[in-house]
Amino acid sequence: MGVGCFRSPRHLPLAVVQAVVAAERVPEAQEVEVCLVDARGVDPVRYEIDLNECRQYAAQAAGPGSGAVAGAEAIGLVEGGVEGRNVTSFDSLCATAATPAVDAAIAATGPDTIVKFLFTSGSTKLPKAVINTQRLWCANQQQMAQSMPVLAEKELVLVDWLPWNHTFGGNHNVGMTIYHGGTLYIDDGKPTPALIGETLRNLREIAPTVYFNVPTGFEAIANAMKTDDQLRKTLLSRVQMFFYAGAALAQPIWDSLYESQEREVGERIVMGTGLGMTESGPFGIFVTNPFVHAGDLGVPTPGLELKLVDMQGKTEIRYRGPNITPGYWRAPAETAEHFDDEGFFCSGDAVKWIDETDVHQGLKFDGRIAEDFKLATGTFVSVGPLRAKIIAAGAPYVQDVVLTGINLKEVGAMVFPTAAVRTLSGLDSSVPMADVLSNSQVLAHFQTVVNELARNATGSANRIARMCLLAEPPTIDRGEVTDKGSINQRSVLAHRAQTVEALHADTLHTILKPQA
Repeated sequence: MGVGCFRSPRHLPLAVVQAVVAAERVPEAQEVEVCLVDARGVDPVRYEIDLNECRQYAAQAAGPGSGAVAGAEAIGLVEGGVEGRNVTSFDSLCATAATPAVDAAIAATGPDTIVKFLFTSGSTKLPKAVINTQRLWCANQQQMAQSMPVLAEKELVLVDWLPWNHTFGGNHNVGMTIYHGGTLYIDDGKPTPALIGETLRNLREIAPTVYFNVPTGFEAIANAMKTDDQLRKTLLSRVQMFFYAGAALAQPIWDSLYESQEREVGERIVMGTGLGMTESGPFGIFVTNPFVHAGDLGVPTPGLELKLVDMQGKTEIRYRGPNITPGYWRAPAETAEHFDDEGFFCSGDAVKWIDETDVHQGLKFDGRIAEDFKLATGTFVSVGPLRAKIIAAGAPYVQDVVLTGINLKEVGAMVFPTAAVRTLSGLDSSVPMADVLSNSQVLAHFQTVVNELARNATGSANRIARMCLLAEPPTIDRGEVTDKGSINQRSVLAHRAQTVEALHADTLHTILKPQA
């Protein structure tokens, strides 16, 4: 069952946990480890000085010939171990006698004490080290508790694969477990073809009370629950809320999940979602309306102020509150660029009202402003909404889409298909995906999708003039997929520049274009 189970004593303050770890273990090790781990994938030139400092400190602390950060331990394991690491059980940690060093650490820990640095995903720009303070983390956990009272109604149990170097896993879910005295089962699976089987196996054995995942994970679970009786029985036995983030969840996936829930337990499980980011702790906006639809974000969590600003025809959402980062580590220019003159953090996310006649329903997503681009005509292409339309039109055979056409005459689309596309072809799993995508039945289906999108288009900015199907899935190793499972459009366009060029030069083997 994963690598272990993390348990927390009920309502142990986050500041106390930080202080005990800092006092009784090597004080600087956690900061050094976070810096080294989270810096993977960061441009080496941009962060060369910081990383060299971290590496030098780690080498000095660990001693000659050591490849590990001195004092780095896996804290809180109930059973088992981690290869190459010293392990301290949580019971042993709790039994540690309080020394003057602990008191001194607690006294020195305040709201502005830095807990850790978390790097942004780099979806639109180079990753930045976000300062996470005690104020940010503690305030955000209280905000979550007020926005989602279901967290405190039962003993909290999570089954979670999300990486701890990302804010969704490391702040949102780990922090939630500590704050509510819950249990976190670490899932060794992942929403990828190679590892989703492990996630499904774990969910057949352990019943969470709340379940978090990204859209690709929920898609796999929704498909599996159609025929997997044991998965439905266990997963739905005591779960009180599902929650997704990181990208848009296509409506057909919602519908499939609801169908399995009604079949198994006779009612629908609440599906929560919202909007947040590394800089907001991450929890920021949450849907409180039971009639939630794909793309809805909801209203701000208690204590968070929102500011809506017109940005060239789109509405940017900005944040101010106790859960907002004070800035980026050793990057004063970047920090100043992201805060306006009233102290609101400029998110770069665009929103609309769910219903302009009823603002209490809150907001819905309207894309990332930084992802939008201009055609050669000067017309802006709104990437987020157009991507969502393509995914919805191609469901359940489209995993994600990257739009092309920057400074060109037309909008193109590179489509990453789901494994379900094999059912269209009638070919078995031994056939390479490239051959599947060349199958006449598959091409006929996507031709229909292109035609439908063209019929509903209102102009060049939302008309897909050319489409190609990609046999090679996006990879985390190349940064094409972020740790939270969302597509990194900037990275895909950079790594597949030749494909983009061939798509618009009509030199690809197969290009789908709208037909009258």
